[in-house]
Amino acid sequence: MKYLRSITKSVCTLFVLSACQQPGIERPADLGSPNTSPVATAAGQQPPTGSHYESTSVEEPGESIAIAEAAIKTGVLADLDSTPLQDVVAQKVTIDDQRAAATEVTSGNVWDGIRAGFQLDTTVEDVRIADEMRWYAAHQDYLDRVTVRASRYLYHVLGEVDKRALPTELVLLPVVESAYDPFAYSHGRAMGIWQFIPGTGKLFGLKKNWWYDGRRDIQAATEAALNYLEALHGEFDDDWLLALAAYNSGAGKVRSAIRKNRQLGKPIDFWSLKLPLETRTYVPKLLAIARLVANPPEFNVRFSEIEDQPYWVQVDTGSQIDLALAAELAEISVEELYLLNPAFSRWATHPEGPHQLLIPAGQGQVFKQNLEQLSPEKRVAWLRHKILPGESLGLIAWKYGTTASTIKQVNGLTGTVIIAGRSLLIPSALQGQDSYKLSRDERLKATQTSLQHKHGNAPLKHEVVVGDNLWDISRKYKVNVRALAKWNGLATTGLLHPGTELSIWTRPSSNVIVSSTHDKQRSEVIRKVNYHVRKGESLSLIADKFNLSVKNIEKWNSQLIGKRYIQPGQRLVLYVDVIQAE
Repeated sequence: MKYLRSITKSVCTLFVLSACQQPGIERPADLGSPNTSPVATAAGQQPPTGSHYESTSVEEPGESIAIAEAAIKTGVLADLDSTPLQDVVAQKVTIDDQRAAATEVTSGNVWDGIRAGFQLDTTVEDVRIADEMRWYAAHQDYLDRVTVRASRYLYHVLGEVDKRALPTELVLLPVVESAYDPFAYSHGRAMGIWQFIPGTGKLFGLKKNWWYDGRRDIQAATEAALNYLEALHGEFDDDWLLALAAYNSGAGKVRSAIRKNRQLGKPIDFWSLKLPLETRTYVPKLLAIARLVANPPEFNVRFSEIEDQPYWVQVDTGSQIDLALAAELAEISVEELYLLNPAFSRWATHPEGPHQLLIPAGQGQVFKQNLEQLSPEKRVAWLRHKILPGESLGLIAWKYGTTASTIKQVNGLTGTVIIAGRSLLIPSALQGQDSYKLSRDERLKATQTSLQHKHGNAPLKHEVVVGDNLWDISRKYKVNVRALAKWNGLATTGLLHPGTELSIWTRPSSNVIVSSTHDKQRSEVIRKVNYHVRKGESLSLIADKFNLSVKNIEKWNSQLIGKRYIQPGQRLVLYVDVIQAE
């Protein structure tokens, strides 16, 4: 990866970034590796100011007008009128020279490129940074896990950060956000390595549908996150620490804290503001990990080398393709394909696109060659379905794990009216569903199997009839509507199709046995969540919110044994299925 830029390119970059408005974003959370089961930290060595291992943020980011403002301002790095252009150019050239000099002595290690672009103040001495550094330094196993996970994505993220001449500390932000897990999830419904919540993801152009969720798309989400960070940087007078704080808690909270300090005549830098607890530790976490990366030997830690070359190539498939088949054509595992293309939620790419797949760089050529020999109609399996009386497109789509719009497109239908006795072509998975362990359907199946073990009884089955909705069904069976939706992989506002069968657990068993091991499929969807108790909450209410049992929560939190009540602000550790957030 080359960092040397000419003065001309630096000037052009400044003008382009200041003149163009780009689509915008929002705020995320943390999680764990699809390859790693949740592991509690060593006894007595819990993080002093917040969990680092695949944990989520404890507060759901507020939806404020700041997000809309950020979308409008996206791409504006600074007010060039307020700074002499020659000073700005000189600063950029200095940064480029430093990167180029550092690159000349590297041995092709991505970490060297990251170190070369550090720009944030490393001289600040604060107990929060020291605490975080001690925790990281004491948990080499955690750093190893994150490094393995990040090895697929670091080259790309560094390249995107470097294109914009941004501080390369931002490359490390997904370590804090998600531990670089593309399937990261928080109870605030944030997803992906950059942890976007649905509203902000939509605002910044990240598409989400039945087949695809752009919040997990490594390329799209990285672009969106950097757009948002640049906008916040401009909004907060080019102060990166305030921009990072706003990315975490929302620009509105940071503006409010600044306003209060001004009224009191106090400083308005990050270290002086009264921000939410999570945000007060969020920025120190990033600075701490950056200091360790800057000089690993000094702190007796190591970061395994990652080659400074592309991990993947992007290949245009030209049409929908079965992901298990794509993995075969690329001669890689389906799991590896999903880890590079985590945005795809089903067994295939979206019928209408995007038709691009990321393939490991060394396998790109063989994938292209094998793909060229396969005609488009053989890229997914096709079934012929004879329409039965009373069937609708929605019901047929549900039966075959596809969408009504896909069936319409494939069969050239312009409306939703279908006639009994006629046949429809249905795209279908080429292999058994076990081959798609990271697909949404298989994760839902694993979740329901686990729920059955957890509750100690089989679920009731409810067949949807015309006029049914989740609210009425939840009232009928006296269960929480949100829990009902999560048990069945539905959105609370989603439509129900007649004939769909719902699983319902009505009486959670108090005799819950927590398995000490998880099979491979199960461990890929369990995520550790650090939860702060809020005013008015009880263990039963929290258990219901996350589809857990009180017994399990007590097992995971030994401090609760013998206690009748929990207190606002108390921290709990929960293990939650990622699928329940979708």
